[in-house]
Amino acid sequence: MMPGGSLLDTHLTNLAAALVPYRRCESQLARWGADLAHRLAAGGRLLVAGNGGSAAEAQHLTAELVGKLHHDRQPLSAIALHAETSALTAIANDYGYTDVYARQVRAHGRPGDVLLLLSTSGSSPNLVSAAQAARDAGLTTWALTGVAPNPLADACDEVLAVASPDTQVVQELHLVTSHLLCEYLEQELAATTGPAVGHPVPADPAPAGRLGSGPVRAGVEVVLDGGSGQQVDA
Repeated sequence: MMPGGSLLDTHLTNLAAALVPYRRCESQLARWGADLAHRLAAGGRLLVAGNGGSAAEAQHLTAELVGKLHHDRQPLSAIALHAETSALTAIANDYGYTDVYARQVRAHGRPGDVLLLLSTSGSSPNLVSAAQAARDAGLTTWALTGVAPNPLADACDEVLAVASPDTQVVQELHLVTSHLLCEYLEQELAATTGPAVGHPVPADPAPAGRLGSGPVRAGVEVVLDGGSGQQVDA
């Protein structure tokens, strides 16, 4: 049995190390959230995919968008491709596992939609294949990965890469990313349409970087070994 607290300290140390470079992603998160707000409110669709734990995180994100994170608003079209289990297993059986997401992208994706792919390694062949199918179909492709460069980052238009070799830390910051994307999206919708539910955002989007008036918290302070610090913001 390991000494008390050693596993926790190691995990938090790895997380704290990744948080420093992650804080530099704020402008990208804000831009992605605002972009999604305009695309989805105007009738576009977000397709999301991952494998294993990343599949669970993909489904978490789509649930927040079809439902809500904080504010009551119009439902937004977002589909976790792994959750269509009959289609997924049929495609795997007939075409192979590498094509399970690419074929769904070709079926559901339309020009102007967004495909967001989550992978800790950035090397999953089925995700790289999906990115290539999406780009051929005119979708915008984003990736959440671990350390870059990696094949998935190279295959997508943009990547947010978590600078950690620890798979658990990468997945945890991917979840933070999903929540922040939803926060920025809801802030942009409120700034554009007001609090009323069901009013579409104009098709001509405002500049990608424009946000609402309230700040979104993206910094985190972690203090180890019994020190005192500020409350964690996420």
